Amino acid sequence: MGDPHAITDKSALRAIIGEPLPGLALKNEARITEEAREYIERSPFIVLATSDAEGHLDASPKGDGPGFCLIEDERTLVIPDRPGNKLAYGLENILERPQVGVIFLLPGTPETVRVNGRAELTADRELLEKLAARGKPATIAIRIHVEECFHHCAKAFIRSKLWKPDTWGERLKVSFGKMAAKRMKLGDEVAEKFDAAVEEDYRENL
Repeated sequence: MGDPHAITDKSALRAIIGEPLPGLALKNEARITEEAREYIERSPFIVLATSDAEGHLDASPKGDGPGFCLIEDERTLVIPDRPGNKLAYGLENILERPQVGVIFLLPGTPETVRVNGRAELTADRELLEKLAARGKPATIAIRIHVEECFHHCAKAFIRSKLWKPDTWGERLKVSFGKMAAKRMKLGDEVAEKFDAAVEEDYRENL
């Protein structure tokens, strides 16, 4: 039985949330504005959203030193891809469906910057060297042709208190080894070796 309270059309949605404030959409630009550039050039962390040809979604975190994403011009942004686990969901998605969305975050700043556009992958050696970090060039570069760029308000960060360290609590220890051992029905020794390998990868393969 379906949900009797399901919202299935825009009129029902707007009846609940109301209409957007007049003129609010004017903040959306088809280019990287001066204000967005200042934010992007300081941001050390993004989330890149992609989907494959069938609409299966992926949201991938990427981070490096402040301003690790290169602004080639006001309509073009480049994101370096670094060594990872080689699953490459997002990269494969871009080959199938180039439309992407990016959220830029800046620690301590509750507003974000969002960029939407069409992406392409390149192995241009000169560009990869330009995007180098820790003495190593980027593995691949993701070039985004910007179609929309805007600042997003602070409410999610205010509600979540995300940038308030006194609300964080203790760190949650994530053990990929225990997860793998559980699914493969293996013992604690294997889990410990797996976690040790992950920690080594964190140290040696950034």
